[in-house]
Order: sequence, then C-alpha cells, then structure tokens
Amino acid sequence: MKRFLFALENLTTRVSMLAACLMMALAVTLGLFQVVMRFVLEIPAEWTEVLIRFSLIWMVFMGIPYAFRVGAMVSVDVLARMVGPLGKRIFSFFTCIAALILVVAIIWWGWDYATRGRMQSVIGLEGVTMFWAYLALPVGGLFCIPAIIAQFFDPKNSELEVAQ
Repeated sequence: MKRFLFALENLTTRVSMLAACLMMALAVTLGLFQVVMRFVLEIPAEWTEVLIRFSLIWMVFMGIPYAFRVGAMVSVDVLARMVGPLGKRIFSFFTCIAALILVVAIIWWGWDYATRGRMQSVIGLEGVTMFWAYLALPVGGLFCIPAIIAQFFDPKNSELEVAQ
C-alpha cells in the first residue's frame, strides 16, 4: 500500500511541479510580451495582465504540493526539537491531520467559489469566467493530499536538520 502511495505521490507531485513551472514560464513570457507591446510598440495588450494573474494563481496552488512533500511548509520546529522521537511522531500526526483538514476545506470552498465564478466574466478576456482562476484551489488541493500523506509516512524535513 505504501509503495502505491509513494508512486502516486511522486507522479502527482511531478505533474503539479511541471504545471507550476509552466505557469511561471507563461507569466514571464506574457509579462515580457506586455512590456514590448506597451513600451516599444505602444499598442498595449490588456488581456496579458489578466492571464499573468491567472497563471500566477495556478503557479502557487500547483507548487504547494511540492512544498508539503519536502517539508517546506510553515512548521513549528521549536516544538519538534523539544520533544523526543515519539513526541515528534505524535506531533507529525497532528500536523498531518490539520493540514488535511485545511486542504479539504480549500477543496470544498474552492469548488464552491469556482462554480459561483462561472457567471462572473473577466474584464479583458471576453468569454472567460472566474471559474478558471478559482479552479486552481480545488485542483491544487487535490494534488496536496498525496503529498501530505506521503510526508507523514516518509518525512523529508531537510530544513530542520540544517537550521540553527
């Protein structure tokens, strides 16, 4: 079972990081395009600003699973250092449960926002609704679940070992 979980987590984390990197590349490319159009050719492209914003939203929510997996999310490392190995494991369990509860709430409310955003059009992109921006929340949340569980069973907290 753990083998399947780690294989699934590895796949989902890689896919989410690839998506996050592509969204970052898209934002940079669109930003460069916007600068050239506005300041060099003096023909501003209003739609680029909205797409940059959308791509940055997607970049963040698709990058979060990797942060969970490598243990780079906000942690209470002082408490983790003070307790012994058993206390650290118990603390890790409650941290995992809290993170899963948070992610489930993000998925639930993110989907609610996305469905409500179907009727909200985006200025600068006719025919595109806010559904596509809000959809990043539940999709990113779904990608987080395997990473959180895998982090519990196989912790990767390199920043705790090297922290001073």
